[in-house]
Amino acid sequence: MRVLFSLLVAAILAWGLVGCGEDRIEISEIPSTEVAFPAQRTQQLSEVAPPPVIQQLNQSLEAYQPQVAIVSPKADQVLQDNTVKVEFQVQDLPIFQDSDLGLGPHLHVILDNHINKEVYELDQPLVFEDLSPGTHTLRVFASRPWHESFKNEGAYAQTTFHLFTKTTDNNPDLALPLLTYNRPQGSYGAEPIMLDFYLTNAPLHLVAAENPDDEIVDWRIRVTVNGQNFILDRWQPFYLKGFKPGKNWVHLEFLDEQGNAVKNVFNDTVQLISYEPKGEDTLSQLVRGELELEVARSIVEPNYQVVPLPTPVPVVTPSPIELPEQVEEVEEPSPEAIVVPEEEASIAPELSEETSVAPQEEEEPAITPELSEETSVAPQEEEEPAIAPELSEEHV
Repeated sequence: MRVLFSLLVAAILAWGLVGCGEDRIEISEIPSTEVAFPAQRTQQLSEVAPPPVIQQLNQSLEAYQPQVAIVSPKADQVLQDNTVKVEFQVQDLPIFQDSDLGLGPHLHVILDNHINKEVYELDQPLVFEDLSPGTHTLRVFASRPWHESFKNEGAYAQTTFHLFTKTTDNNPDLALPLLTYNRPQGSYGAEPIMLDFYLTNAPLHLVAAENPDDEIVDWRIRVTVNGQNFILDRWQPFYLKGFKPGKNWVHLEFLDEQGNAVKNVFNDTVQLISYEPKGEDTLSQLVRGELELEVARSIVEPNYQVVPLPTPVPVVTPSPIELPEQVEEVEEPSPEAIVVPEEEASIAPELSEETSVAPQEEEEPAITPELSEETSVAPQEEEEPAIAPELSEEHV
């Protein structure tokens, strides 16, 4: 009995340990993100569809596969100056800025995860001044006018250079995955706000998830906004609503498939942004849908001109108040005009024969010859040659 009791207790303890182990695994696992924001984690933030105008404009850029290269400085180059001139080369993407709206396809340049610049012209080099001595890393990728990164192969480039001497700072390991924080940053005047990032040396999630026993390391991106966190496993932009007016902070971390942070330079980045609703900048108008599509096309198509709509010709129509008055003026005398002439119609012939010749104006040509022979010659000026011989015989 003691042996049986001991075995029973041992079995119960073993089962409990296995159960606890399973709980620890479930807690440490990264939750599935087919839905990017689980219900228990969406107290404020929520994912929404991209603004309709941006979706339509994006179709004009789908044909481009930009290829970006850093011409100078060269990789691992040591410069003897703290002023650096950077030159870029871009193929298969027009780089320009619309003069009216201030947006257009551009390059997004990041130096050491601290300095961010937008490049709309390639004719002049981008100049960084007063840089600290040591190692620096420059990253650049092609961007859409609303600051979404192109994610095709070749749209990203990076180089690590040194000023005066090499150091271990700002020197990413090229063999490890690298996370480049893109958006949000700066100030915003409308929601939703886009969350976007760029990945280097990171396999596609679907490829890594096909076989858990392969050597392809899967990845996750942990996002924390104002203390609320969620996990992403899709490399695409996300549009979020629920930011509070004023200052907000956004934290991105690169994780492996077990949920552990991958230690590499720039894989852990925090940005402070400002959200002030009712902004009047072009991006805010674009997000709210206040900018018409035909006007906004100038930020995706170079040399685009808005075709003005023809001015409609004004049509003058009588007012609804005057129409009844005009009808009454015409219709009121009509009964009298119809009744009175019927009585006068039978009298008019008798009166015309006894008292008036006016109604017989059409018969005057028959009377005129008799009057002309006795009293008047003037109406017969054309027939004077025929009448003159008769008068001359009688009087002679």
